Amino acid sequence: MPTYEYECTECGYHFEKFQSMKEDPISFCPKCGGKVIRLISKNVNFILKGSGFYKTDYVRSKESSNGESKKKKEESTSKEAAT
Repeated sequence: MPTYEYECTECGYHFEKFQSMKEDPISFCPKCGGKVIRLISKNVNFILKGSGFYKTDYVRSKESSNGESKKKKEESTSKEAAT
């Protein structure tokens, strides 16, 4: 369930509400009873699960990054063709 941010148009009270996406947006300020608007959130919380999300989970060899592995494949192919 996401957390929504609201701001009162009358008193300027800023608050967050943890609610289901199916629920209707809040329309009245809990502080003064004025009309509120739902804001676009800047802070998005998400959880990374599983492997592959950290730099240490995926280590690329230096050979493949500078093209040496491609040269080695070409050399081995030419050697096999020569024999």
